[in-house]
Amino acid sequence: MKLAYWVRGDTNAFFGFGVNVLVNVLTLTGLCIGVVGMPAGDVFGVILPALGIALVLGNVYYTYLARRLARRENRTDVTALPYGPSVPHMFIVIFVIMLPIYLRTNDPLQAWTAGIAWAFIIGVIVLIGAFIGPYIRRYAPRAALLGTLAGISITFISMNPAGTMWTAAWIALPVFGLLLVGLLTDVKLPGNIPIGLAALLVGTAIGWIGGAMSVPDVTSAARDIAFAFPHLKVDLLIDGLRDMAPLLATAIPLGVYNFTEAMTNVESAATAGDKYNLRSVLLADGGGAVVGSMLGSPFPPAVYVGHPGWKAAGGRTGYSMATGVVIALLCFFGLFGLLGAIFPTAAIVPILLYIGLLIGAQAFQATPRAHAAAVVAALIPNIASWATGQMDNVLAAAGTTAADVGIDTLAGAGVVYDGLKTLGSGAILAGLVLGAIVAFIIDKRFVHAAVFSFTGAVLTFVGLIHAEKVQWSADGPVTLGYVFLTVVCVLFALGRPEPRVPEPGEPPAFEGAEPAPDPTPVPADDVPATTAVR
Repeated sequence: MKLAYWVRGDTNAFFGFGVNVLVNVLTLTGLCIGVVGMPAGDVFGVILPALGIALVLGNVYYTYLARRLARRENRTDVTALPYGPSVPHMFIVIFVIMLPIYLRTNDPLQAWTAGIAWAFIIGVIVLIGAFIGPYIRRYAPRAALLGTLAGISITFISMNPAGTMWTAAWIALPVFGLLLVGLLTDVKLPGNIPIGLAALLVGTAIGWIGGAMSVPDVTSAARDIAFAFPHLKVDLLIDGLRDMAPLLATAIPLGVYNFTEAMTNVESAATAGDKYNLRSVLLADGGGAVVGSMLGSPFPPAVYVGHPGWKAAGGRTGYSMATGVVIALLCFFGLFGLLGAIFPTAAIVPILLYIGLLIGAQAFQATPRAHAAAVVAALIPNIASWATGQMDNVLAAAGTTAADVGIDTLAGAGVVYDGLKTLGSGAILAGLVLGAIVAFIIDKRFVHAAVFSFTGAVLTFVGLIHAEKVQWSADGPVTLGYVFLTVVCVLFALGRPEPRVPEPGEPPAFEGAEPAPDPTPVPADDVPATTAVR
């Protein structure tokens, strides 16, 4: 069978997916320099080339998997999985890991080493997840898994881009409108122009015409273009791993989330007709994070959501490899500084708000309607984490801390800082636990709820959730609270209530759940005789 390396649909998929990855890399570049205060030389000379190596290797590998699948099944319509820097991790490593260390020490190098160590731990956990991930996914409710992801999308992915958009709404809102029309409806642009490219160009034109951009900035950025090839930064990684205990509270749950998300994306691709081997995908994701961290990148790459969309756009195997190669070349030649001077930030970030909206909506759409409260429960710890992070940043900017101001003083002003800080520590894993408890209580599966509640007690006791760092007996009162909740669930389980009956056609509550009844009525002629007689 002759299998083309490029077809017409790859062009559409390349511009759509390529612009998506381009936006993400531009964003993480700005975050490193503008938020953590890293020198531009380290960002353009080390971090981006390291990320470029991880991206080109990953996308070439996924192109290989797609072509292997196509030959095995004798098909020409196989679409490669999309792969790039993980958006949730991008914001979390900056605002949850690196920024607090930078504000405490005023040392961007120390913040960078912590980020590298965090990404390495994420990669190792994903590699382990290749073997144990299916068991976790089988018994954790979708409302909990997708709800905690929605919490990340609403806070760390959506809120900062939204704030940036409204500082230059005259540029951002037209771009946002174009993205919504092109990505949420079936309306096509003339000539089938890729909507991502069109939105970026329109926003850039408005920014330049309106005077938001500067020619001298472009000239200055052009002078900084220089080729940089990555090399090992094992010394920085080892420095970061020396104090890795505080990193585990977010690295472990995010690693669990990473391989859970990868499993979901592999299933999504299978639904679209392309059945990839899950272990091959997880090993690639984990390996990419480990390689990138050893070269100096704190941004773990991952399989992206959206395979069915790129398949519908006509993408096959070429678009993924082309995206990896082009982005890697931009990273090696340090062109993202120039691109950042050409493209207004307000024209770039709307795609991130769109992604946040999509992920948040998915949590409610792909779970049983009865589990909406569980989705909200999984959201809350992430909102608490984001809110306390904002408070800490404001206080740091004022030259003080919450401890200096006083918890009682903050409480007197209506700020429940202490409780929010506890709730939001280890937010991803805490959201998964809380969402699972609520979902199983709604379903009257009290034994399952008791298991997750007791798991919450154990995780709190060792400091993986509701604590600032991993340690023995991290928070006794919260641990005791989960134990008491476990007792409550066990007492209700002793009554042996009948589980909630799923509504006809609703999505399965968790992977191991039985499918809901088919909502399609059975024609009278197809009803068995014994049933008709009754």
